[in-house]
Amino acid sequence: MAKQGTIATLLKEIVREGVAADDDIREGRFQKALAFITGFSSLLSGLDVTLEHYRGSYGQRIMYSPVILSPILLVAGVWGMFSKRAARTVLPVVSGLTLADCLIGFGFHIRGIARKPGGWRLPVANLIMGPPLLAPLLFGISGYLGLVTAFLRRADAPDAPKVHPAARPVRMLMELASASAQAADRDAPPADTPGKPPPDVPKHPSWEQDIREGRFQKHLAAVTAAASLFSGFEALYSHYKTNFQYKMQWTPVILAPLLTAAGIASVFNRRAAKMLLPALSLLAIADGTLGFYYHARGVLKRPGGLTKPLYNITYGPPIFAPLLFAACGFLGVLASLLRREE
Repeated sequence: MAKQGTIATLLKEIVREGVAADDDIREGRFQKALAFITGFSSLLSGLDVTLEHYRGSYGQRIMYSPVILSPILLVAGVWGMFSKRAARTVLPVVSGLTLADCLIGFGFHIRGIARKPGGWRLPVANLIMGPPLLAPLLFGISGYLGLVTAFLRRADAPDAPKVHPAARPVRMLMELASASAQAADRDAPPADTPGKPPPDVPKHPSWEQDIREGRFQKHLAAVTAAASLFSGFEALYSHYKTNFQYKMQWTPVILAPLLTAAGIASVFNRRAAKMLLPALSLLAIADGTLGFYYHARGVLKRPGGLTKPLYNITYGPPIFAPLLFAACGFLGVLASLLRREE
């Protein structure tokens, strides 16, 4: 009986903590957790890009930039987990640099494909044999998470966070996304009292307030759709190189467009965001985890196995790529727990 009582108490504690975590996410009070996740995702994407660029022999100096930025963002994310000031100053600046670097890398990858024999006149062959086209955009996911983290609240800090002046350039870029909402406010009917909006026309909250209070479900659902599309495209031509030798290789290719469609549907439909999106996101997390196992097994099955770990990890299946697909599922789960913008 005592043992049953202990188990029941443990289950109640787990449920209580789960409800508390859900409330924190819905209210935008998860800055510490997302700062850690930002650092961890930067570590994974950085390791993946390090291996890919090593295969390319670091032919251009720009190839070192994500390799350098990744550990810096990792440190900034961990630092932001312990320091509120670092989360609102250092983290958004490094995240902005990471996003800029991913866009520059995307341009260089486009140019790299164009420079191959036949260029874009042979898109299938050069997309497969050239630099991975959308990989730089996947690297930008960690930068995006870092920017969002800067505007969230901590569980013990109800006041609105103040962003450091060093992060204002990033903030100005994000303000462009709310231009349409601000225009709608300006076009509102004139107030009865000068300087005050009429009581029947509520003022639209700013994008910063939406993020701070956990109301950015549609925004994160759209990001989930884009990230899933990028990851699925990477899996498609990566598995195409091996002629889809295993049936398991088809799963991310099938799941990615479904998750993309669920993300787009969630932007327009609340029910899709609460039911369809989390279901497919959990499948993506499970599939990415299983894919990581298969890629690790593929590395071990290469000649030499663990006796030549660096060589086999570098030239074997991309061991961290499935975890990036799982990260897309995490974004979808997170989006389903948030509140919708007003």
